[in-house]
Amino acid sequence: MSRNLELSEGEFYHIYNHGNGDRDIFLDDGDRWRFVKLLYLANSSNQYHFSDISFGEEFDIDREDLITFVGAYCLMDNHYHILVKEKEAGGISKFIQKLSTGYTMYFNIKYHKRGSLFEGRFRAKHLDDDPYLKYVFSYIHLNPVKIIDKGWKESGLKNLTKTQKFLEGYKFSSYLDYLGKNRTVNKILNKEEFPEYFINGEEIREEMFDWLQYESPRGCPRG
Repeated sequence: MSRNLELSEGEFYHIYNHGNGDRDIFLDDGDRWRFVKLLYLANSSNQYHFSDISFGEEFDIDREDLITFVGAYCLMDNHYHILVKEKEAGGISKFIQKLSTGYTMYFNIKYHKRGSLFEGRFRAKHLDDDPYLKYVFSYIHLNPVKIIDKGWKESGLKNLTKTQKFLEGYKFSSYLDYLGKNRTVNKILNKEEFPEYFINGEEIREEMFDWLQYESPRGCPRG
């Protein structure tokens, strides 16, 4: 369940959690793809086991009744971000519990670990303001900038062109889906349940560019 926040039906939330002790929770792309697949499979009233699903057919499963709505996501080495809308009472908590339990079991078996992988209960921020909700789409999708330019918000972005190219090639976020890339994983998202802030890929690309400029204290040299 969430920490110090009651989740309400029809409301939007920014969900995130770190590895226990800030440890890395994704050690290779295989781990990342596993989590991405679980984002799809865990969002259902049904239970699915990977042993019962043929490889490559994970996104063909009919999930029937969804338990929450997903608007955006991003995976980093030691944490994740998910934008969700509460579909039914307890839906988000059920979704995150299934997601966390399934991934922790996979991780502990693969790496011969024991115990909790995540840092306690997931964190949730209520997005009850329209400008803030719109901003969170960019905030979540801008997280991977830290991979190639860790201190960009403090010292300034080093190279805008390189950064934009990296973001548009980063597979483990939903940014590519908003750019209109044809990917199987776009089935994770329930865009129709969220405000239509971005009519096309160029609009969200411009929004990201604006935030890169705004949050970088030295501006954005193209280089």
